[in-house]
Amino acid sequence: MSSADNLFQPSQDDADDATVIAAAIRCIDDFTDRFNARDLAGMDALLHFPHIILSGEQLVVWDAPGNLPTSFFDDLARTTGWAKSTYQRKDPVLVSPRKVHLLVQYTRDRADGSVASHHRNLWIVTSENGRWGIKQRSY
Repeated sequence: MSSADNLFQPSQDDADDATVIAAAIRCIDDFTDRFNARDLAGMDALLHFPHIILSGEQLVVWDAPGNLPTSFFDDLARTTGWAKSTYQRKDPVLVSPRKVHLLVQYTRDRADGSVASHHRNLWIVTSENGRWGIKQRSY
C-alpha cells in the first residue's frame, strides 16, 4: 500500500461509535467550560496542534498554543455583549475510531440571557497519543 493509500484508509481499532462519539462530545463540553471560564490556557489544552481553522474561505493554522490575545474575552464582551456560550447541538456526521466530525450549533449569550449571535459550525475532534482534542474548526 502506498503512503497515499494510507491517507484514504486510516487504520482501524475496536472502539465502538457510541464510545468514540461520547469522548469527542466530552472534549467539546470541556472546551466550552474553559471558554466560558475565559481560560485561554485551558482551551489550548483541549486542542491538537497544528490546529486548523477555516473561517469563511480563510485558512488559519496554529502551530502551537498561545494564539489568542489575552484581551480576547474582554474584546468579545465589549464588541458583542458576550457573557457565555451555550451549545444546543453536537451532532456527529462522520465517525471513525479516532476521529469525529460534529456539526455544532451554539449561541453567544449576553448577561441578560438574550442571544448575541447564532453559530453553526463543523468541528473535527481527534484522538492523538491517547488524548481527545479539537483538531479543526470550520466557521
